[in-house]
Amino acid sequence: MTARIKWKKVGLIFEPAGKAPWLHTHAWVPTPEYLGEGYIRIYFAGRNRENLSQIGAFTIHVDRPFEILDLTAQPLVSLGALGTFDDAALLPSCIVQVGDRKLLYYVAWMQGRRVPFHASLGLAISEDGGASFSKHSAAPVLDRNAVDPIFIASADIHREGDLWRCWYTSNTAWRQTPSGPLPRYHIRYAESRNGIDWERSGHVAIDFGSDAEYAISRPWVRRRREGYCMWYAYRGPAYRIGYAESADGIDWTRMDDRAGIDISADGFDSEMIEYAAVIDTPNGPVMFYNGNEFGYDGVAMAVAE
Repeated sequence: MTARIKWKKVGLIFEPAGKAPWLHTHAWVPTPEYLGEGYIRIYFAGRNRENLSQIGAFTIHVDRPFEILDLTAQPLVSLGALGTFDDAALLPSCIVQVGDRKLLYYVAWMQGRRVPFHASLGLAISEDGGASFSKHSAAPVLDRNAVDPIFIASADIHREGDLWRCWYTSNTAWRQTPSGPLPRYHIRYAESRNGIDWERSGHVAIDFGSDAEYAISRPWVRRRREGYCMWYAYRGPAYRIGYAESADGIDWTRMDDRAGIDISADGFDSEMIEYAAVIDTPNGPVMFYNGNEFGYDGVAMAVAE
């Protein structure tokens, strides 16, 4: 399963550019859902003028990616009440279809004092095909514990029969630097029988490649006939898109040279490229991703050559 995919960049397909009060800048962590017949809904986080992020979505057709067919007028999932786990930012992580319900797992932030933020994983559920979402709980479904004592961030969750599988970001430490505290997180693996209660052993799926790396996040897993493949973001000086493969989804081999995509010579993704998500369409695999400043300019698309 090691055939290299070369990605051809299509460009920015969605730019926030003050389209709504809740969407002043950024459209980060694009999370696509294939709707059928070439239509794709892309969930994303937009920032308001207070720099607080909430979740919205837009729809495109794979043949006409620059034509935005709809954009949510208001956030689909909004900030929680002051002091709750999601009162500062919500970022989409993955969508799981269970019968007629859509389960949207999202990263939630609280702002901190000694450290900039605390993150955990929340859940919102739609009973009406994604038109609206209600939060499962006022508390996270995946938060710090004895195995992951600092914070939990982006996750990709798959349901395989009665087994729910989760690849998630876990912070291993905050380190003091001249510019302030800096987290160091990688990707771990967990399992569940209901998608709510998770068994965690601390098993590391994607580990740091060197001492210079300090952030590995946004796992995006796809199951293939021969096993599993994963795209993720990894960061030393700046974010890049990485790639790994696994026979069982538990033990992984990093193959970052096979990611097939990198920064451009100039433009919106000339400094960093991250948060890749890949789905299959009638036109072949399609990737959505962000560029400089964590998606300040919007959502970009690439197609497999």
